[in-house]
Amino acid sequence: MQVSFISSLKRNIQDGRDRALLISATGTGKTYASAFGVRDAIAPKGKVLFIVHRKQILKQAKDSYKHVFGLNRKMALLTGEDKNFEAITEADFVFAMITMISKDEIIRKFDKHYFSTIVIDEVHHASASSYQKVMEYFEPDFWLGMTATPDRTDGGNIYELFDHNIAYEIRLQQALENDLLCPFHYFGIKDIAFGQNDNADELIKRLEKGDLAIFNLLTREERVDYVMEQAAYYGCSGGRVKGLIFCSSVAEAKALSTKFNAKGLRTLALSGDNSDAERSDAIERLVSDDRIDYLDYILTVNIFNEGVDLPEINQVIMLRPTQSSIVFIQQLGRGLRKREGKEYVVILDFIGNYSNNFLIPIALSGDRTYNKDNMRKYLMEGSSVIPGCSSIHFDEISKQSIFKAIDKATTPLTFLKEKYNSLRDRLGRMPTATEFYLYGDIDPILFTEYSNESYYSFAHKYDDKCGLEVFTDKQYKTLDFISTQVINGKRPHELIILQELIDNGKVDSERVSQRLAQFDMKLREADYESALRVLDKSFLNTQSDKAKYEQVALFEMTGRSKEKQIRRCSAYLNVIKVSGKRDKQFIDAFKDLIDYGLMRNREWFSDVDEDGLVLYQKYSRRDICRILDWERDDSSTVYGYRIKYDTCPIFVTYEKKDDISETTKYEDRFIDPQVFSWMTRSRVSEDSTESQQIINNYNNGLRMYLFVKKSDGEGTDFYYMGRVKPINHEETTISDKNGKELPIMNFKLKLEHSVRSDVYDYLTH
Repeated sequence: MQVSFISSLKRNIQDGRDRALLISATGTGKTYASAFGVRDAIAPKGKVLFIVHRKQILKQAKDSYKHVFGLNRKMALLTGEDKNFEAITEADFVFAMITMISKDEIIRKFDKHYFSTIVIDEVHHASASSYQKVMEYFEPDFWLGMTATPDRTDGGNIYELFDHNIAYEIRLQQALENDLLCPFHYFGIKDIAFGQNDNADELIKRLEKGDLAIFNLLTREERVDYVMEQAAYYGCSGGRVKGLIFCSSVAEAKALSTKFNAKGLRTLALSGDNSDAERSDAIERLVSDDRIDYLDYILTVNIFNEGVDLPEINQVIMLRPTQSSIVFIQQLGRGLRKREGKEYVVILDFIGNYSNNFLIPIALSGDRTYNKDNMRKYLMEGSSVIPGCSSIHFDEISKQSIFKAIDKATTPLTFLKEKYNSLRDRLGRMPTATEFYLYGDIDPILFTEYSNESYYSFAHKYDDKCGLEVFTDKQYKTLDFISTQVINGKRPHELIILQELIDNGKVDSERVSQRLAQFDMKLREADYESALRVLDKSFLNTQSDKAKYEQVALFEMTGRSKEKQIRRCSAYLNVIKVSGKRDKQFIDAFKDLIDYGLMRNREWFSDVDEDGLVLYQKYSRRDICRILDWERDDSSTVYGYRIKYDTCPIFVTYEKKDDISETTKYEDRFIDPQVFSWMTRSRVSEDSTESQQIINNYNNGLRMYLFVKKSDGEGTDFYYMGRVKPINHEETTISDKNGKELPIMNFKLKLEHSVRSDVYDYLTH
């Protein structure tokens, strides 16, 4: 990591850049990396200033630089206690607190060019006025900023301060893959502070308002004993525990510390009110093996979130809700530094019924798409998500709590704008949809799902600085059309046709077949005709959609031959031209959305079966009407299942709501991983036409497919389980609300493939 960073830094300097960012996960040694970078790449001609915001970090940084530069280079501290200007002026390296160097009477003692190189640690604080003052005053040859968390929610743009120039970046997942961090074993376990049906978020808000009853719940004897039992049960690596406990409030930390001490532990509560000297002494007591007054735990709220180097920590306990994936990783990271004799760190996360629990799988997996299916996948797969020897375990109650939080999680406008602004700040311009996908900040499909429009329509509405020239209404409607109809990438055919159309002005089935071969797919005539129906809008089946996209016209047919040759029509040419000239910005946006859709297809929907579907990926009813080549979007009439065009897709919600009608409370369930018990609609007897079609599927060629979702909270998409065949059937009855018995058919369906174990466990348990 350090070698790569130094090489990149050298290239930056050769290119004439005068500032750069190092984004480095907690525990990966960014201070040492900066020292090597200063020595081997920047090679300052004069003095070096190193700025921090905490005194503990300052002394650690000075020690690191001593190891790199040796004792013959003079180093001095500039803090409230250390401000000997004779020593400072003689020093080659000055390590300064931001609170000191930003004071008028201090900063004016230095010439603007006094320092040749300035390094700012934890540079995500640099939007504060004190940092701004320093950066506006000094004019060094080179600025180097370092942070593990560059993306801020306080409106500051750290990237802009460093000309959007990232010399090197390594996040938690990469650090684990490269064995830079100590392995961790994470255990998500139920918290007994509140009942599992309590709205823990509301109770925490009451705690913040001083509600004594909630405070008593958090600090009651039963919870104290429970936390101690779990901490002892899961243990630690090494001779004795050296742990941090993160609490919901300072008052809770103090009360719990008192009760832990009364039960035989040695603990201390620290907060922002404690002095640097008190913090330093507490840390020494925690990590030392020699002091008689050692500590087992320090309890705090957030003062150890960043900066402090504590490689001795072998257990981290989280007794507070996860409000931010950034803070979660900061706190988990306190134990990730390597140390001789420390094989791993234990992370105990006491999980209550919090609305933000969905952030836990996001934080642990490193996936920033905020895709609900990804979150469920990471929760189901656990340890396979984390590289190396680390592991993840959730107890069943915690899993249920997190699954509920995922189901209820929404994508509010404020969240989308925050993510959009964050990447725009990083790049210094409006991001493209493909850049969103490549950088992984969020999946840009979320913009379309939120507004039922294109990503570009979203940017035009909410970003005054997006730089888009105003597209015509027809252009926006065209981008909206391809975004809502084909951009999810669940079938590449439409996207390939559009790409050929915009690049070459025409397309035929032979060319589409050649392009599909690059996706390891063969073109079927039915698929080609289906794709054309989608693009010429004849697939649309509601008046609202037809009216919305009335202005959209992409191509016209040049003949009715089997090849179905098509070309851009005059209406389309008018869309891509403004004042008679090709509108490059619109064409770029059009191509960007197509490229994004094809990227999405390659990543999620490339391993297709003969029907163009991917096992265990999720599809909506509308997706299936399209992929199974139905002539129209009949998704609104697929009530559980429908037989049409020799196909029968079956859609099952595994956990039925209590408030649904009696005649739809079907007993659909897995008998085992390869056999599914399925009920038809009520009022269907063995003699009915659809029953006979299903029973005689071997003879009539009916293709049957099973799609299952856990609950309605998952949205409109269902997991594809594969093709099924009926192996048994019987007519039975179901009662309506008046107690009247109605006929209904029960089929035992055998799947072509046994359901993958993690998906089966998720759906059935």
